[in-house]
Amino acid sequence: MTDDDAVPAAPLDPSVMRKHYRAEGLAETDLAATPVEQFARWFRQAATEGRLFEPNAMVVSTADAEGRPSSRTVLLKHFDDAGFVFYTNYGSRKAQDLAENPYVSLLFPWYPMARQVIVTGVARRTGKDETAAYFRTRPHGSQLGAWASTQSSALATRAELDASYAELAARYPKGEQVPVPPDWGGFRVAAQAVEFWQGRENRLHDRLRYVARTDGSWRVERLSP
Repeated sequence: MTDDDAVPAAPLDPSVMRKHYRAEGLAETDLAATPVEQFARWFRQAATEGRLFEPNAMVVSTADAEGRPSSRTVLLKHFDDAGFVFYTNYGSRKAQDLAENPYVSLLFPWYPMARQVIVTGVARRTGKDETAAYFRTRPHGSQLGAWASTQSSALATRAELDASYAELAARYPKGEQVPVPPDWGGFRVAAQAVEFWQGRENRLHDRLRYVARTDGSWRVERLSP
C-alpha cells in the first residue's frame, strides 16, 4: 500500500472535545481589595505553580471606527494601578484602531489552570521617557526588529524583511546603542472592569468581575457562567 492509497484521516469533531474542570472555586471572600492585587496573585501562580509558557501573553482585541473587530496576541510588559502596558508599532493595525477607538479588551488565556482574566478599558499611549526606558531593556535583536518591521504592512517576500534587518545589524552592531524608532511605543490600558474566570465542574464556572466606580473604588459582581 502506497502513501497515495492511504485512507485519509477522519476530520476532528470539535463538538465532542470536552474537558471536565474540577479546580477549586473562586469566592468573593478570596478576592483581593483591587483587581490589580488579584491579578498579581493569579499572575504569580500562572508563572510559578502553573508553569505556563509566556503567562504574560494576552489577546488584545480592538475595533476600528466602523466597529470592525480584530484580535492578536501581545505580551504584557508592565502592570500597576494605572493600567496594563504593552508595546507595538504605532503604524500597526491595533494602533490605528486605538487611534480611532480607544476602547480595548485584554484576555489572558491561562487554559491549563482553567482560568481566564478579561480586562476592558481605555488605551492611551505611554510617554516618550517610559517608552525609551523599556526599549533599552529589550535584547539587541529585538531593538533592531522594531526598526526592520513596518508592522501590519504588506511584504513582497520574507527576503525583503531579512535584508532590512541585516542592513540595520550592520549599522548598529552589538554594543552600539540603537535609537528608539519614532513610530514605536507603548499603550497603557486603564481598566474599567476586570473579570476573573475560574473553571468549575458541570460548566458552572465562577466569574467575579471588578467594576470601577467614579470615585476610584471598585465594586464586585458575580456573573452567571
